[in-house]
Amino acid sequence: MTYWNGGWAWMTLMPLLWIALIGLVVWAVVRLTQHSAGRHDATDPRKTPRERPEEILDRRFASGEIDADTYSEARKRLAAHRPGPGDRG
Repeated sequence: MTYWNGGWAWMTLMPLLWIALIGLVVWAVVRLTQHSAGRHDATDPRKTPRERPEEILDRRFASGEIDADTYSEARKRLAAHRPGPGDRG
């Protein structure tokens, strides 16, 4: 009779524990598959695409951080150091 005196609580709680465990496993699998699929998350700076040097230069010129002469000179330097279509590395 000991089983029936305290056992009803376990019989009630065990399905809830299994549901919680299965839910945790499903949540973990979903999180891992989303992460490995490379989903873009704007809050994670590691996942944001890197700006090209020309885009940074254009943004700085547009915001007024640099003047036209500095912009032109920087554009020329970037063009001179940009690898050509046949260059690798």
